[in-house]
Amino acid sequence: MKKIRKIGVMTSGGDSPGMNACVRSVVRSGLKNGLEVVGIYRGYQGMMEGDFIECEAHTVSNILHRGGTFLKTARSEEFRTKEGRAKAYAQLKKNNIDAIVVIGGDGSFTGAAVLHEEYGIPVIGCPGTIDNDLFGTDFTIGYDTAVNTVVDAVDRIRDTAESHSRLFFVEVMGRDAGLIALRSAVASGAEAVLIPETITYIDKLIDTVKTGYLMHKSSAIIIVAEGDDEGGAYEIAKKVGAKFDSYETKVTVLGHIQRGGKPSAFDRVVASRMGHKAVLSLLDGETNKMVGMQRNELVLVPFTQAIKHHKEINQDLLNLVEVLS
Repeated sequence: MKKIRKIGVMTSGGDSPGMNACVRSVVRSGLKNGLEVVGIYRGYQGMMEGDFIECEAHTVSNILHRGGTFLKTARSEEFRTKEGRAKAYAQLKKNNIDAIVVIGGDGSFTGAAVLHEEYGIPVIGCPGTIDNDLFGTDFTIGYDTAVNTVVDAVDRIRDTAESHSRLFFVEVMGRDAGLIALRSAVASGAEAVLIPETITYIDKLIDTVKTGYLMHKSSAIIIVAEGDDEGGAYEIAKKVGAKFDSYETKVTVLGHIQRGGKPSAFDRVVASRMGHKAVLSLLDGETNKMVGMQRNELVLVPFTQAIKHHKEINQDLLNLVEVLS
């Protein structure tokens, strides 16, 4: 393998809190190991256009605590084509970039794997997604912050729900995975949680709400992942409200506030550890792998496993929501 002298770092796909911390770690770890480091703006789109910045230690000063990504991010349809990837590789070659660290989710890693397969450029991924849906890692960068954001919002919603004796359906992100919804439900004391991984039975949900009402609960919170099989929060609220009207029913969709905000201390540490590990892995000759965290230890997981295998839902947490409701 060609000796690595210069690496690129990029953020791709949906942003997540902690991406800046990971970029900072990659840049400073690379520099400390004698490498040149280039930041790639706007993900694969910027790679194709040669939108690069030479990074020094000061380039990444005062970004550790910031949400979003200072390198920007984008999704690129053109990169999905062979012609687009050829343009990207030409830019990497022109700028003497020997290897890449990609911070993103499954789509970003799919692109990295194809680029490696076609052109042999070494790539290591750091899992940056609030959904925590990549196989082979207990936590992804941004997940902890997103859960804390949801819990903070639900705590505030519960105050007004209690004051008005209302039933609130709170919709959170999770088109294909209900991990944000599930952990948030336990942490916020929700009466029920609806996620894509399980079948939702409206009559059973109504029984749960009715039981709480008969126990003299003056409010209730139902957390709904956007990908639930019965539809979003508005659809489910209509179905429940049509059969049970003892509570006034309201809906709150949290939306993109879950992506923003300062990363939690946990996410900053995870991102910093993963970025450092990514650089060392490239120097050790590793490629086509994601840095994961398992039982607080950093591991390398092949992209093929991280992308194609589905993370199982924690049944204990699911049961806990029901027990504690």
